[in-house]
Amino acid sequence: MPNEFNQPVIDEFRANNGRVGGMFEGARLLLLTTTGARTGTPHTTPLGYLPDGGDRVLVIASAGGSTRHPDWYRNVLAHPRVTVESGAFTYEAKAVVLEGEERERSFARAVEAEPGWAEYQEKAGDRVIPVVALYEIATPGPPNIRAGSIGEGLKLIHDNFRYELALIRKEMGEGMREGTRKGSGSPDTLGAQLRVNCLTFCQGLHNHHTGEEAGLFRILAERHPEATPALARLREEHERIAALVEELKQVVWTAGEPAAAQAEVERLTAELEAHLTYEEEQLIPLLDG
Repeated sequence: MPNEFNQPVIDEFRANNGRVGGMFEGARLLLLTTTGARTGTPHTTPLGYLPDGGDRVLVIASAGGSTRHPDWYRNVLAHPRVTVESGAFTYEAKAVVLEGEERERSFARAVEAEPGWAEYQEKAGDRVIPVVALYEIATPGPPNIRAGSIGEGLKLIHDNFRYELALIRKEMGEGMREGTRKGSGSPDTLGAQLRVNCLTFCQGLHNHHTGEEAGLFRILAERHPEATPALARLREEHERIAALVEELKQVVWTAGEPAAAQAEVERLTAELEAHLTYEEEQLIPLLDG
């Protein structure tokens, strides 16, 4: 069973599709359900995570700087198959403990994004805080999304992109303000974690649009011929957004001028918000009708 501190966070997370307030407001959280190493019973823990630019996310077994590993970490050592709730989606994953240089690189990136991790490591003494990668296990059929209808699911996915983009804009703005505080006007380079966050967002958006065109749009075109003009417009918007995403990736991947990256993010935000709003107006009535 979750402890008294975790349970309200879990309840709020599930009630608000991954959004929580209080001390965790604006944080990237997931719910990790593990199998007890001794009891064999499920245990759910809210954890901060780091996007890792591909087919995995990273969680850190800090235990607040304790000299002992947290229970959830001992559980994944005994039972690596876990369940992840990301807010919009729930999926099965394989937990892999990172070792050696890979662990060092990942932990350094975590510290760059949030210096508090370094403080936890100092408090933990001789205990090297583990970094665990969670790899989604592919399953047949549609994804397990927390929605009561297809239209509701589409809106939830869109809101997740809005939220991720808002976090990226917030991180970028904070970096610019930090540069101004130091007298440089802007940070010299984009932070490593911000680069990964941008690339993760861009890849997720590409996958979503590709999946829509291959599946959802084709089905709607067959069942609702009157939607053909709207679907054609949405496909054109996908192409424009893809071009903006590529421009952003070029700036971010080459660690270009932060002000240029911020401008690209603002352009993408405006275009994407207009696209998502139009798609919801046109498609949700058809999907839920």
